Amino acid sequence: MELEQHIARPRGTAARGAQSPPPDLAAQLDDKSRTGADDVPTATVFCEGNFGQIDGKTANGLVRHSQAYRIVSVIDSVFDGRDSGEVLDETGNGIPVLANLAAAIACLGATPDTLIYGMAPSNGKLSPSDRAVVLDAIARGMNIVSGLHEYLGDDPEISAAARSFNVTIRDIRKPRASKDMRLFDGSVGAVKAIRIAVLGTDCAIGKRTTATVLAKALNAMGVKTVLVGTGQTGLMQGARYGVAMDAVPPQFCCGELERVILAASEGEDPEVILIEGQGALGHPAFCTSAFILRGSQPHGVILQHAPMRTRRCDFPNMLMPDPRSEIALIEAFADTKVIGVTINHEGMLKPQVAAAIRDYRRDLRLPVTDALLRPGTDLAEMVLSAYPQLRPAPVLVAQ
Repeated sequence: MELEQHIARPRGTAARGAQSPPPDLAAQLDDKSRTGADDVPTATVFCEGNFGQIDGKTANGLVRHSQAYRIVSVIDSVFDGRDSGEVLDETGNGIPVLANLAAAIACLGATPDTLIYGMAPSNGKLSPSDRAVVLDAIARGMNIVSGLHEYLGDDPEISAAARSFNVTIRDIRKPRASKDMRLFDGSVGAVKAIRIAVLGTDCAIGKRTTATVLAKALNAMGVKTVLVGTGQTGLMQGARYGVAMDAVPPQFCCGELERVILAASEGEDPEVILIEGQGALGHPAFCTSAFILRGSQPHGVILQHAPMRTRRCDFPNMLMPDPRSEIALIEAFADTKVIGVTINHEGMLKPQVAAAIRDYRRDLRLPVTDALLRPGTDLAEMVLSAYPQLRPAPVLVAQ
């Protein structure tokens, strides 16, 4: 995550020159958004006015990594005609940003299978203008995927249109029926895998992206790792195990997370289970970090922080915490240890990133890296240093 929006810049400007350093995403993210596989539905991501911004974090994440959908375009008239990878990370990915749905269809030469609502507005609701786009997509025969707190499948107008045009609506955040939900019972304590939660000092700070990079790096090193998603973007990307934590009634949050961790353990027998974080433990607007710590009972925590962010996202009157205070809070709240810190480099130049990593290493006495700008092996080494039993045995070659 999640660095869904990792470069701070004014609307209508591109990520160029001295604005920020270009990350080597291709070497770090297992991006299957353009696989071309016939069995993967095509999707255009609607993100009008928000691509590359914090409220566009779902779209940002999907163009970087998607297994469930083949992302063919992004809709945002601000960057019409640009390459989405160039806008986000100064690295082209061949996925165009287009002005509207008609242009997206014309560019592909066919109607995409799916329209994904790629924004996460703070109110969690659909605006009137966005409603018109959703209804237009349905009329064109496109399925709808939404991560809003407002369930589009329960909307009388939208659901009627979906029935009329024989398309589906997938509300990612809609939880299971309460009768099917699980209460926490402590079974997660018997899971053999090392459990690591990737938390942060704020929301929309890069937790999911860091967890995705770490999972790929560990698996590449031979450490079998499974990522458990806890938010709408990770589930849209195709996380096999996960639950949208912020849509589950509080009394079931810990139990529902425990359920998917047990399923991941039983289904994959991994050595490591990574748990995507949500919000921040010290943020008064979010409770999900507390449920994640209680429900997953992690052995360790990696903390994501944005050094240049002075105010909490969407809360301009709230100052950002120092990582030291968040680390102390996490370790006081749960029987766990913070094993490393990762940098969200929004608004930073390369020398500033290097200086932040150096200073945090010295002051926090912890490993520190940037998940996008530094090699994924640096991130994996954080875990292997904390849990040396995971380190793969060297292969001996007969002389």
